[in-house]
Amino acid sequence: MIPKRGEGQAVLVTGSSRGIGRAIAQRFAAEGYHVVAMDIPRQETDLKEAQALIREAGGRCDIVFGDVSNPESVKTFVAEAKAIAGHIDVLVNNAGVLSLALVDDIEPDEWDRMYDVNTKGTFLVCKALLAQFREAGRGRIVNIASIGGKRGAPMQAHYCSSKAAVIGFTHILAQEVAKDGITVNAVCPGIIDTDMGRNNYRDEKALQAVKDKTALGRLGYPDDVVGAVAFFASSDASFITGQALNVCGGIIFH
Repeated sequence: MIPKRGEGQAVLVTGSSRGIGRAIAQRFAAEGYHVVAMDIPRQETDLKEAQALIREAGGRCDIVFGDVSNPESVKTFVAEAKAIAGHIDVLVNNAGVLSLALVDDIEPDEWDRMYDVNTKGTFLVCKALLAQFREAGRGRIVNIASIGGKRGAPMQAHYCSSKAAVIGFTHILAQEVAKDGITVNAVCPGIIDTDMGRNNYRDEKALQAVKDKTALGRLGYPDDVVGAVAFFASSDASFITGQALNVCGGIIFH
């Protein structure tokens, strides 16, 4: 039984057209939150599908479009989200990108793209909502990082280092805004069965190797991640801030 702990609250979820982001949006809607689901314009079809699934299940969901790496776009879609819902109580920074390349082969523009979306995007959306959270005297921020930010993987230097920066940013922001009633935590998924996650296992041998890495002996799925995110957003986590929780089936233990 999913608890109805989001009644009267609104959540903004970035990058929510598919994968982990869509599953997070669906979980929050099931808990009674008014979900504002956000993604880039080219994901319009997928984002509208996610919205339809939530509404068909009896949840409340509206959508906004933008680019988390663009400061003006962030200001615009955050303002739209606030206008739609009246207020935002929870922010989930899920938008992210991943590509694979050896350090020798990473182009500077691709390095910048990882940081622009994964790291700067997290910073910009947080910054855009801090004033409203401070005025309300409360707020919940959940940043989706990665276990790659704690233990890097070959061919992912640009991705893993950008996620390590998200974890560091989470630690610092949590200290800066704690006295304003705002908590900031990160969830660090392991290898999850999504379009992005499948970069880690492109054949059966690689898939088995991934399973063998985990103590639980299996892949993760988007629904495996959402409980941790919903917990950090809830009053059950009111005395928890600045943490980075692994949701990886037992790949790393720190």
